[in-house]
Amino acid sequence: MSESTTVNYPTEFKGFAITDPNQWDHPKLTSYQPKHFGPHDIDIEIECCGICASELFSLKNDWSNDPLACLSSKYGPKSQVVGHEIVGRIVAKGEKVTMYNIGQRVGLGAQAYSCLDCSRCKSSNEQYCPHAVGTYCSTYQDGYVSQGGYASHVRALDHFCFPVPESLDSKHVGPLMCGGLTVFSPIKRNIEGITNPRVAIIGIGGLGHMAIMIANALGADVTAFSRGSSKKEDAMKMGAHHFVATSEDNDWKNQYVDSFDLILNCASSTKALQLNDLLPCLKVNRRFLSVGLPHKDEEFDLKPIQFFSNGCTIGSSKLGSRQEAIELLSLAEKHGFKPWIQEIPISEAGVHEGLTKLDRGDVKYRFVLTEFHKFFNTGK
Repeated sequence: MSESTTVNYPTEFKGFAITDPNQWDHPKLTSYQPKHFGPHDIDIEIECCGICASELFSLKNDWSNDPLACLSSKYGPKSQVVGHEIVGRIVAKGEKVTMYNIGQRVGLGAQAYSCLDCSRCKSSNEQYCPHAVGTYCSTYQDGYVSQGGYASHVRALDHFCFPVPESLDSKHVGPLMCGGLTVFSPIKRNIEGITNPRVAIIGIGGLGHMAIMIANALGADVTAFSRGSSKKEDAMKMGAHHFVATSEDNDWKNQYVDSFDLILNCASSTKALQLNDLLPCLKVNRRFLSVGLPHKDEEFDLKPIQFFSNGCTIGSSKLGSRQEAIELLSLAEKHGFKPWIQEIPISEAGVHEGLTKLDRGDVKYRFVLTEFHKFFNTGK
């Protein structure tokens, strides 16, 4: 007999979970105990949730050599629900929550907690807090392993839930909460104060397509890099001003020397990344930043001498701050850009479809799970 989809909230949440990475593409509907409710926590009744490549890596356990964290949770489920591009309405709030009201629509990204007291948290860098807890697959101080947004509800610290402007559709806001914020933060931080900044975006996928829109909205001259030219038309519609097909244009390495204030790598694999050719394209003392996090066994192929000619640096960027999330939503409202999405009604079959299609790259350019209220009998 199949499990009822109706949720006995607030004592239980329901979502699609796995216990074995070998079953990554077949999450099953599961009832589970939520984390203990804290004075600064809020519960979100979920309307929609984007599907991010991070979820593939997490479900497959491709970022770790250890067993799934949920298997050692001190309480709550021994299974894992993923999802961190969440939009919904607040149905409960802790006694110390003052910034939100019941019924208010909010978004939640890939982070659900930080200490809010360390130097990083106090300098709007809370995503780098040493006590940070991700929205899923991450352990709270009390031993509970966080559960994500392929679910009826999610619980998180109020600081990491962001008010959604009424003019924005929930289904378009979802991908901005993780993918959009992940690219907004490094772009803004690295072009702010530069006159006529030039930005290169590598990889026109779930992250990269939003990076093009955001960099354009921030006033940058945007060059999109892809291996072939099949996505050129899309990239130009998204806001790119120039397009480079690295496997078809033999002269791009010379054409773009000393061109960019920032090169942002949005590809989720480093196997085809031509770092030795890309770094000379940076201006003096500028940065190559990678936001696509690849399989644990992948590495950068790079000759150290490539740093010498322009004093460039190479690094990464993690998520974004609360302040940046709010700025991003305001930017989307002002400029009217929307992630390119494909909707999939949430169900066991729908989750399977989204994960497997994303795994083989069959998406333009972000899947969003929708119809949560219909499936879970919520939203009343």
